[in-house]
This record gives sequence, C-alpha cells and structure tokens, in this order.
Amino acid sequence: MPHQRAAARPRVRGTERSVARRAELIAIGRKLFADTSYDALSMDDIARQAHVAKGLIYYYFQSKRGYYLAIIQDSVADLVTFAASGLELAAVDRVHRTVDSYLRYAEHHQAAYRTIVSGGVGFDTEVHGIRDGVREAIVATIAEGAYGRRDISPLARMSLLAWVCSVEGATLDWIDHPELSLSRETMRELLVKTLGGALRAVEELDPAYPAPQPARRDA
Repeated sequence: MPHQRAAARPRVRGTERSVARRAELIAIGRKLFADTSYDALSMDDIARQAHVAKGLIYYYFQSKRGYYLAIIQDSVADLVTFAASGLELAAVDRVHRTVDSYLRYAEHHQAAYRTIVSGGVGFDTEVHGIRDGVREAIVATIAEGAYGRRDISPLARMSLLAWVCSVEGATLDWIDHPELSLSRETMRELLVKTLGGALRAVEELDPAYPAPQPARRDA
C-alpha cells in the first residue's frame, strides 16, 4: 500500500502539468487566432509561432480543428462568466450588470467575440452549437435577473432570444465602428431599454410574466 501511494503522486503532478500545459496552449492559440484567420494558419505556422513541437498540439487537441474548438469553448466560458456576474444584486441591477459585462467582454476580447457570435469557420455545426449554447446561457441569465428564475415560458424565452440575437448584431457593429464614439455606458443603456421593451411585450401577451420595475440608473 505505501508503494501504491508513493507511485500515485507523480501521476497527480503529471496531470496538473498536463492541465496547465493545455491551458497555456489555448492561451497562445487565442492570441494567434486573434491576429490571423483560421484558414491562414497551418499547424506548422501555429507550432512555429507558439514555439512548441507540432506533435504537442496534436497530443492535446488531435487536430487543428480540435485546437480551434477548444479555443472557442475557452472564450465562451469567459463570456458566460462575465455576463453571469452580479447574482447578489437586485433584479434590475443584475440585468444592467449582465449587459455591461457582456459589452465589456466584447470590447476587450474582440476577436474571440466575433468568433463566438459568427459561428466560427464556415458552416460548422459544432461551432454553431457552441454559439447557440452561449445564447441559451445569456437568455437564462437575463431570465434569472428579470423574473428570478430560469425556467420560463416559450413566449418569454423567444422574446429574450430575439433580443439576444439583436444584441449580437448591434455589438458586432459597435466594436467594428469605434469611430462612432458610442461609449460602453451608452450602449448598455440602449440595450437595456430595448430589453425593457421586449419584457413589456411579454407582459402584455402573458401577464404571468410582469416586467421588472425600473430602478435608478447609475452613470
């Protein structure tokens, strides 16, 4: 038994190193694909710019597409984490925090955001599935902020999903046109007001889902 415990320690350390190494490669990949399109980077290019052996990337991700999907999933996790912050706040303030965090992520991680909402390279069903998962996560977060729960009616869900899709298009245009000089605060207030319209429409069609009452607006 003592020998078995002693033998287990290197495997644990090895696993920790593997997790750390994989995370490091994903971080490198996010920077690489931020500056260069998927099609323009070969595995040789990636390995050379990352200063690693090509076999190491194959070892962790099996293929270039596997590597790219891992990068997208990592970006998605960041976006959802950003948007889901502020659970301790009151309902309306939580909605404001969600929208602000969403915009903040898009502003500071533009390449990753474009990849997430555009669905990645071509028509890739797996990448589109990841994007759809993000939409559902944002819908659930907004529903929790607006109604205090995530299990909402099909009508309420459709209204929030339509709003999220419109937010994607507006946010892409916002980060692509910095010369318009729309601040994040202005975008946040605009998107929150359009969300208010969507929530009021739901209330009109289904009184079981009353729109949250307006609260103070922070600068």
